[in-house]
Amino acid sequence: MSQTHALIWFNLFVAVMLALDLGIFQRKAHVVRLPEAALWSGIWVAISLAFNALVWFWYGSEAGVEFFTAYVLEKSLAVDNLAVFAIIFTALAVGNELQHRVLFWGIVAALPMRAIFIVAGVELLSRFDWILYVFGAFLLITGIRLWSHKDAPIDRQNNAMIRVVRKFLPVTNQYSGTSFFVRDSKRWLATPLLVALLLVETADLVFALDSIPAVLTVTRKMFIAYTSNALAILGLRSMYFVLAGAMAKLRYLHHALCLVIILLGVEMLSSHFYLVRTVYSLLAILIIIGGATVASLVTRPRSKNAT
Repeated sequence: MSQTHALIWFNLFVAVMLALDLGIFQRKAHVVRLPEAALWSGIWVAISLAFNALVWFWYGSEAGVEFFTAYVLEKSLAVDNLAVFAIIFTALAVGNELQHRVLFWGIVAALPMRAIFIVAGVELLSRFDWILYVFGAFLLITGIRLWSHKDAPIDRQNNAMIRVVRKFLPVTNQYSGTSFFVRDSKRWLATPLLVALLLVETADLVFALDSIPAVLTVTRKMFIAYTSNALAILGLRSMYFVLAGAMAKLRYLHHALCLVIILLGVEMLSSHFYLVRTVYSLLAILIIIGGATVASLVTRPRSKNAT
């Protein structure tokens, strides 16, 4: 199958799944419990692996390994983004039953944004070789900067995005169910749910600036970069509800993700001199992320009173 036809069928499938999700499975706002979230996480992982098998069958083993590596990388890096989502929901007091709606529309908006970033990145790399060094340096600096970064709580009064929204849109102080807008006697008003959505989308935009160059380190094929990225973020909602209670326990994972970003930056900077095989990149990512996860689960936090 040609990549153009495969991309058309892929986007149709994504549209159908999103329509089913919103129109049938999540028609009524409700608290997403762990069993439901785990089930949907498993479904999206199974769909992704099935598509990975098709990529392997259609385009060969190299493309199959590139897809799997890009998918694992995007899934891993998304964990830090989930922590930011949790901070946003806590700061704006978004009820558990409303969080899925915010994440759903955030991901719908993220898909075309990611596609634009990937197309632009691939085109730049194909036209200008020196962009490799720009992307590599960006990843290296980002990884080092994030190493000591701590997620700060959101100040509802001084946050730039909230101030911008309130400047251009009148915002109510109360939620109105699942509505992003309500109407009073004279005008439309935005609800805090819209503010939460815009903050989530802003966080994803910043996250994409890191993750897209990282994915392009693994593959320069537009089709593989886009489909692996799309499937990874489509499973992000259910992944959030699975990991919401566990993220605080994975205390070494943040530094592991920073190490992955630094490693990919070095790999991109040195690619003109030594090209690392994708399978080796995959093994390195799995070892770093897996090791940090295991270490987080088996070691106990050091007591504050310990000397």
